[in-house]
Amino acid sequence: MVSEHASPLAALGEADGGGQNVHVAALAAALGRRGIDVVVHTRREDPDVPRRVALAPGAWVDHVDAGPPRRMPKDELLPHMEEFGADLARRWDEDRPDVVHSHFWMSGLAVLEALRRAPAERPVLVHTFHALGLVKRRHQGAADPSPPGRIDLERELSAVVDRVVATCSDEVFELVRLGADRRRLTVIPCGVDLDLFGPHGPVEPRAPEQPRILALARLVERKGVGDVVAALRHVPEAELVIAGGPGAAALALDAEACRLSRLAAELGVADRVEMRGRVERPDVPALLRSADMAVCVPRYEPFGIVPLEAMACGIPVVASAVGGQIDTVVDGVTGVHVAPGCPDELGLAMRGLLDDPARRRELGAAGARRARARYGWDEIARATLDAYAAARPAEAERAQEVTA
Repeated sequence: MVSEHASPLAALGEADGGGQNVHVAALAAALGRRGIDVVVHTRREDPDVPRRVALAPGAWVDHVDAGPPRRMPKDELLPHMEEFGADLARRWDEDRPDVVHSHFWMSGLAVLEALRRAPAERPVLVHTFHALGLVKRRHQGAADPSPPGRIDLERELSAVVDRVVATCSDEVFELVRLGADRRRLTVIPCGVDLDLFGPHGPVEPRAPEQPRILALARLVERKGVGDVVAALRHVPEAELVIAGGPGAAALALDAEACRLSRLAAELGVADRVEMRGRVERPDVPALLRSADMAVCVPRYEPFGIVPLEAMACGIPVVASAVGGQIDTVVDGVTGVHVAPGCPDELGLAMRGLLDDPARRRELGAAGARRARARYGWDEIARATLDAYAAARPAEAERAQEVTA
């Protein structure tokens, strides 16, 4: 696997630490449990970390020297992908993989660079985009910080890999619009750690008389946490816990945390908003179980793992009807869909759930059943191995079509 900016060992919650890190770490571990030898190549961000670090039984993280060994925004990494690919080529000359599964578009470019330098015995190439430049540009416009040419490079990448794994049905439509061959697309969702996230277990203490609404997200504006703050006016008896971003001590220096604090003060709800900062992953389930609902309302979302984690814990979810959340959160069954960017609609949905404890319990129980039946990582690993087995080198497939 190649995951150039999203290390499976990284701390979560900050600007570039989120769902992809979780996905790569959990998928690698699940494949390792099935007897697959997995190496995850990621860019070195710390000069003192060893080159190779054990991730889980059968799975290792390989720190690639590409660019300065420090944390950098992912949108600044493109100039270092040639160096990343050169390192991969040297490694693969010594130990050729059978399958290369790249995660995010720049990882795919590094893989193609590696194969250009060491073309013999080309492995099967599988790619997961995790996010598409076409969608990001549509939502962010001129504010999109992606490197120029990203959309064209993603189009080329989708044409040369042997299989693209989309994480939701909405992404399939976007990929076909981009020009991808529908026959080489497979939908495999992200998963959830069912050993960690479940309805039974410790619950974080809270004031029993005050309902709790939880927004667990990276602190970037597109995650829609500001809409949750604005919607709080519709539920004057509730508290809002915002978890994510840097550690609590550094929140005062975080631009988005400061914006959310100002917004809460302007709207007169600051006394009911708690900015928690980053929550360590083992503590997240107890926090989720303490909430009356989890609210996940990004303006756009390639997949969205937090709704799955909340569902697995038996907590109803209010989710914007975007991206993967359309697939995972079943409106009226495991949660409630709202339009993105509509605080008033969100507030009414929150109000309706707080006024109906029986419905909250019903939605939460259905969510736990759905998460356990469909989204465990062992099931996701099985489907991914099936995709690897079904993938055929694109050149061979095209040659067969010409012969036919």
